[in-house]
Amino acid sequence: MNYIFIDSDGENTKVGIVEEGRLAEFYSEDNNKAGLYGNVYRGRVANVLKGMDAAFVDIGQEKNAYLHLNDALHLDQLYTKEKYNLEDVIRGGEEIIVQVIKEPLGTKGAKVTTHISLPGRYLVLTPYSNKINISKKILNNNEISRLKEIGKKIRKDNIGIIFRTVSVGVDKSLLEDEYQALMEIYQKIEGQRNFLPTPKLLYKDLDLVYQIVRDKFNDRDSKIIVNNKEIYKNLLLLDDYFLDKLVERIELNLDFSVDNHMSIQMDIKEALDRKVSLKSGGYIVIDETEALTAIDVNTGKYIGAFSLDDTVLRTNLEAAVEISRQIRLRDIGGIVIIDFIDMKDDEHISNVLSKLSKAFSKDRNKPVIVDVTKLCLVEITRKKTRPTLDSQVTTICPTCNGIGRVRINKY
Repeated sequence: MNYIFIDSDGENTKVGIVEEGRLAEFYSEDNNKAGLYGNVYRGRVANVLKGMDAAFVDIGQEKNAYLHLNDALHLDQLYTKEKYNLEDVIRGGEEIIVQVIKEPLGTKGAKVTTHISLPGRYLVLTPYSNKINISKKILNNNEISRLKEIGKKIRKDNIGIIFRTVSVGVDKSLLEDEYQALMEIYQKIEGQRNFLPTPKLLYKDLDLVYQIVRDKFNDRDSKIIVNNKEIYKNLLLLDDYFLDKLVERIELNLDFSVDNHMSIQMDIKEALDRKVSLKSGGYIVIDETEALTAIDVNTGKYIGAFSLDDTVLRTNLEAAVEISRQIRLRDIGGIVIIDFIDMKDDEHISNVLSKLSKAFSKDRNKPVIVDVTKLCLVEITRKKTRPTLDSQVTTICPTCNGIGRVRINKY
């Protein structure tokens, strides 16, 4: 059973995605502390750091936002071999329009870009690109051709489009209406480029609930369970954005609570544990650090029935699926290193990587399998936009400062 649940008590909102009876994504947000991801600001460059190819931009938050050189270049500059100096691109005191692409985390401020993009239900407006791109998850050549033709017809002022996966089969009129609505938002943003005051919020992206529904709700095989009347009414207003009647797929259940849902609670608890058990008897160990996340796979109690190679392969295949779910559920970003149990057969290695890649296909943050090292460690990168689940619901121990080790012998 697949569904999205929304549990809001006025002060906190918990949103989760359940796939095949297991929790796949989970977010918890304080309603008094709105997120910044996706927001567009007119900011002022506070200082430029030549040695870091970066600048800090005042966007009106407690900490200045970080802008890297690559995120400040025009797109036509970005894809040339010519090297640009930071001072040729941006100057201290300059007023620029930026979009938040990564939430503030710990002592770091938000990360921003000048490459604005405005997402809708079926497409993404890319004002600083003139290309018409199609989601890589759309594999039907006829559909790809259809969407490209629609893109050419509805595009205005040479402003680009990315057709999202859910645009498959959507009528041209609905795609055109959404494109026009996003164009109006962009024009309003541009219209405020040279007006005071600075810094200023120019565009606020949808709240967490509506972002998840917009980006993740599948018209064909999902439903939404919500326990808040106000959110329920607001979601019904989005009915025109969906192919099927949204009213038929939303269930108002005032008795629903994450705290009283045993299977969800068990999945959340597991997502906060260092050790995750596999059904076979094996287990994985997940260690999150500031630099990277290390994941180790072990056979545990599983001894197999045929041979050592078969036992290792079966454990690694099962671990690959669970690792993909845990990465997504914990919202782990950045560099991830997976130490699968050693495999000598190249075909076995290929099977495990294929299983891992297929499991990653459901992840909207698009993990990339970079390489397999000489030590048979699998290197992965995943886009980091928000704090991990662990950092949302836990805090660093003030006594051990997060080390969490107890000395058992005198030195």
